Amino acid sequence: MSHRRYNPLKDEWVIVSTDRINRPWKGATEKTEQGAFQKSEEINPLAPGGIRANGEVTPFYSNTLVFTNDFPVFTEDPKTEVHDEHELFKSQHDIRGTCRVLCFHPDSELSLATMSTAQIVDVIAQWIEQMNELRDKYEWIQIFENKGAAVGCSNAHPHGQLWCMNYLPNEATKKMETQKRYYQSHERPMLLDYLEQERKKKERVVVENDHWTIVVPYWAYWPFETLLLPNTHILRLDDITAEERSSLADIMKRLLVKYDNLFKCSFPYMFGWHGAPTGRYLDERCEFWQLHAAYLPPLLRSATVKKFMAAFEMHAEGQRDISPEKAAQLLRDQSEVHYLDDGS
Repeated sequence: MSHRRYNPLKDEWVIVSTDRINRPWKGATEKTEQGAFQKSEEINPLAPGGIRANGEVTPFYSNTLVFTNDFPVFTEDPKTEVHDEHELFKSQHDIRGTCRVLCFHPDSELSLATMSTAQIVDVIAQWIEQMNELRDKYEWIQIFENKGAAVGCSNAHPHGQLWCMNYLPNEATKKMETQKRYYQSHERPMLLDYLEQERKKKERVVVENDHWTIVVPYWAYWPFETLLLPNTHILRLDDITAEERSSLADIMKRLLVKYDNLFKCSFPYMFGWHGAPTGRYLDERCEFWQLHAAYLPPLLRSATVKKFMAAFEMHAEGQRDISPEKAAQLLRDQSEVHYLDDGS
């Protein structure tokens, strides 16, 4: 039996139709995601000494490395273009920003799931260092990671990116409106109230610790989508304490190991942080915002079968084939010892 679930954070609905998970599949399949674990005699362009597409040599580094993207979407020198003045052909040409690549580790065979907790703390510290540097200049700092060829990542080296811009993108604008509206009605941040309910119900909680909780959201669209939330009210990632950084690294590691263990592969996903905007918004009241991150993995049935956004979903409404509760149970049941380290 199908039903719809409402996503108050994005003001949209998703259809849950669990009977479809059993339908025969003869569609496209992915290659098993093992890229991050395979040795190569060639030096990865993002590894120390690697030669990037623009001919530059990646410097030697022993921890994390940040550099400006060789092919950035945003720059500080926007090109002015002639545009139509009719209201139906609206455009914005004064967009400015910067795009940076963050290498998590010099070893191309690793991923966040196989790195140590201490090494993940270093990545978090670099996220925060970048935010501290860029927060006054840009209204939005999007920290994200595309992991795996199944989501379009062209390089298996452990890395993420930061794209910064002088405006609020669509997703941020939408979440700004929904959280503000909820706060005006309830005088509480939406995601704090949501987390309180999830921690009572337990059925969608995957992992938790003293400072953070990860759930498969009630309204999840992607099969094994998860939402990472702080247990207290935090506006932005650079607001977290040293203790919360360590705790964050712990819970990220635990989740990512479970992801890899689910289908015994280097689990692909799209990851990103959302928090209160920066720039001019630093001087505005943003108490309705709550920091959160989302993991959006495409795999559905196995390491080789992923979810596709098909015609109905593109033209009508999102739909999922496995209930969020079942997805949470499957993840919860996975070991926190990585399958590559399991001697059994």
